[in-house]
Amino acid sequence: MRVDVITLFPELVESVAAHGVTGRAARAGLLELVSWNPRADAGDRHGTVDDRSYGGGPGMVMKVEPLRTTIRRARQAVPVPASVVYLSPQGRRLQQNDVRDLAAQPRVILLCGRYEGIDERLLNTEVDDEISLGDFVLSGGEIPAMAVIDAVARWLPGALGHEDSAAADSFSDGLLDYPHYTRPESVDGLHVPGVLLGGDHQAIGRWRCKQALGRTWLRRPELLAGQELDADSRRLLREFIDEYRADDRDEPV
Repeated sequence: MRVDVITLFPELVESVAAHGVTGRAARAGLLELVSWNPRADAGDRHGTVDDRSYGGGPGMVMKVEPLRTTIRRARQAVPVPASVVYLSPQGRRLQQNDVRDLAAQPRVILLCGRYEGIDERLLNTEVDDEISLGDFVLSGGEIPAMAVIDAVARWLPGALGHEDSAAADSFSDGLLDYPHYTRPESVDGLHVPGVLLGGDHQAIGRWRCKQALGRTWLRRPELLAGQELDADSRRLLREFIDEYRADDRDEPV
């Protein structure tokens, strides 16, 4: 997969392909990361890419030109078509299904805004999608772009050590992940649940399913509202809730 990133800070974005899963994917040829700096397409010696906002107010706005030229150069760099995704707080919130869909594309162009954002006319003519990481504001789109690249890389076949790792991540089945433990068996009086030590894979699978359902009920109940649970899952969730209440703990809010 090829990811083109349009950014005023290419060195920052390129660092995501130097470490961890994304680094391994890049070295294996599974992920190609190419950065484009719109200052290279500016028409003056200062590399000006922004100007004051019509109507007044604080901050600057990224100009249609040279950004449009950079986007079009990125589109035409290779014959593989690509959608342009703008990272901004106004976009729809990124979900795991979106990540999986992006990873299935051969190519995508990520557009990183800065200042107060980009000229609305550019959004209307050159951008195909607008994505947000959440209801908060960052200084620019570089960190969201890096997050998208990292999330997408996990879905590229061969990027992870185990082929089922991405499918087992939180949100992949609409639920939060179950708890994980490793050696030693006891830490400060806290023990690994016995079911994980017994080697009964059916029992382990059932425990993990119950914990995933229960953790989602506790922390993100709105995710359960969109789920159609089968009879066994409903039974496991009820067991978890009954056990939780038996411990006399507060209900999630």
